[in-house]
Amino acid sequence: MRKRFFRIIFLVWLLLLSSFIMYYNVVFALEPAGNMIYKGIDVSAYQGYIDYARVRNAGIDIVYIKASEGDYLEDPEFRNNYNNAKSNGLNIGFYHFVRARSEEEAIREAEFFSRVISGTEPNCRLAMDFEVFGNLSIYEINNISRVFLEKTQELTGKEMVIYSNTYDARTIFSYELASKYPLWVAQYGVSIPSDNGKWENWVGFQYWDRGNVSGIDGNVDLDRFTEGIFLSSGGEVPKPIDPSPEEIKNVVYYTVKRGDTLSKIAGLYGVTVEQIVELNNIQNPNLIYVGEVLQITTSDKPNTEPTSTTTTYYTVKRGNTLWGIARRYGTTISSIVELNNIQNPNLIYPGQVLLIRRDVRPNDTHATGGTFYRVGRGDNLTYIANRYHTTVANIVRLNQIRNPNLIFPGQILKISNS
Repeated sequence: MRKRFFRIIFLVWLLLLSSFIMYYNVVFALEPAGNMIYKGIDVSAYQGYIDYARVRNAGIDIVYIKASEGDYLEDPEFRNNYNNAKSNGLNIGFYHFVRARSEEEAIREAEFFSRVISGTEPNCRLAMDFEVFGNLSIYEINNISRVFLEKTQELTGKEMVIYSNTYDARTIFSYELASKYPLWVAQYGVSIPSDNGKWENWVGFQYWDRGNVSGIDGNVDLDRFTEGIFLSSGGEVPKPIDPSPEEIKNVVYYTVKRGDTLSKIAGLYGVTVEQIVELNNIQNPNLIYVGEVLQITTSDKPNTEPTSTTTTYYTVKRGNTLWGIARRYGTTISSIVELNNIQNPNLIYPGQVLLIRRDVRPNDTHATGGTFYRVGRGDNLTYIANRYHTTVANIVRLNQIRNPNLIFPGQILKISNS
């Protein structure tokens, strides 16, 4: 009798818990902004070559393409992705990965993003992807976001959307931003994203980051979109106005080395310590560290040939460590960890693609810039060379390949310097 009583109590408790969960999911869920749902994906150089005819035939309606990052890095596959998606009749949007740490940097990133996508014809809103905040306060994050969004919309004439995970949407981004810009929300493993208390609905929902779509080798982000993701009017993104000669300045990125001081670096480039401090938002001018990357703006060339900074992608191979990769590219473990938001520096895995910032001297044959290709399953150098109207020997030389018969999926190859 006693056991039966407790069994009844337990069943009642389960029923109440289930009812609460159902109520929570219904009441505290974020609904789509419309009834019409479009299947979508978002892509970058990580996906390598994409067969957009097969993607379209797989039922995908919308593709969001990474265009740029920071104020100097254009995604290596941006133009290929745009041209191929457009020629296959897909709806297209672009996103920019924000790395700004001040409002001034946000303006430069908006200008760079606008230059990268100029001349294109997207029909979906331009997206701000701001998710790595460092030591920024919530106030600073929202100011940077506001400036980037407003400046990009001013330069391009295109409406914007904020991409964010549910946690940041709830705790970081402001009610002011939520009232002005729709939300493209990311939350995996759920059928309906959680309510954040600010946005009333979503126009985009990234629900999985390990999807499989015909025409793409490997995983890809899967999305759902509503009609609210589309631009209210079409047209080409305008080309930027060329600056007057007195406005043209030389912008370089300098990696701090052992023994460097701000005074020494300022003297090298003919600028003041105060200018470097302000441009890089340095809190303590007496505290800079080896591997730190400083942006320096000057109208003159430096009085020597210092090491500048460039970027590349590296695909992790079996047996690799961050120490070995950092040593190979002349950078630091901390730089790789920060750039890729790595939680555990001791845990990297084969196939993982890392963004690397590295020091490059003027004659360094590994300097980035130009055309890149991410090797897909079944590729060989002959196929790649024919596709880009170059030669196997040229690709071998540019990438210092020892065995032309040995390339592997995920490997990033430089195809040309222009």
